[in-house]
Amino acid sequence: MLMSPNRAMPKLPILIVLHQERSSPGRVGQMLEAKGYPLDIRRPALGDPLPDTLSAHSGAVIFGGPMSANDPEPFVKQEIDWISIPLKENKPYLGICLGAQMLVRQLGGKVQAHRDGLTEIGWYPLRPTEHGRLLMNWPSMVYHFHHEGFDLPRGVKLLAEGDAYPHQAIRFGENAWGVQFHAELTRAMMHSWVVRGASRFGMPNAQQGREHLEGRMIFDTPLKAWLSDFLDLVFERETWLANQPQKPKLESV
Repeated sequence: MLMSPNRAMPKLPILIVLHQERSSPGRVGQMLEAKGYPLDIRRPALGDPLPDTLSAHSGAVIFGGPMSANDPEPFVKQEIDWISIPLKENKPYLGICLGAQMLVRQLGGKVQAHRDGLTEIGWYPLRPTEHGRLLMNWPSMVYHFHHEGFDLPRGVKLLAEGDAYPHQAIRFGENAWGVQFHAELTRAMMHSWVVRGASRFGMPNAQQGREHLEGRMIFDTPLKAWLSDFLDLVFERETWLANQPQKPKLESV
């Protein structure tokens, strides 16, 4: 049967892994759906199974959560072990905050708190490395809500760095990516985090709630634009490459 050239084949869903009952994929989910991807949302912490293969998916995103990648809960170890599937099948994988830390644990790296107890809760500077600059433009400020970071396992490329936690964005192989910061928050999500997370604003290096909201007015527009471009890079790399005026040297990173 001949297909009309104007009718693209439907895209396979992207697996979305969340960690709390009320968690949302936020703008990541909104943008992926706008790009034509159905979402397959699962919550292993609440008993949802993870697939044995990603053959029926376009890729996967593991989001953040209040737990640690070092926690002993069975679902934490299950998710870390499961990341071997997208790595083995070379399917796009994106880890956000906890999801990035889980990727590092899967690769044999360490996740731990800052030696001086510093957190990143609020808006902090981001600096792309040479590898990162070869890929794309990056926002100068990004939003955080964490008190642990990760090291760089063997074979991992650092794409962006920060001050308190130097490892902010990473890539492993062709298709595995991780970011320590949160670009996915909608306005409603940030207001919720500021209210529910207010007890953490007294932690070392944390910003107060008003700074979170004021920072959003200043820094969110370039962060949102970056996120859309980054999702294209992760999940639609060939199309993304074709649309770049100067072709990034992906093989060099």
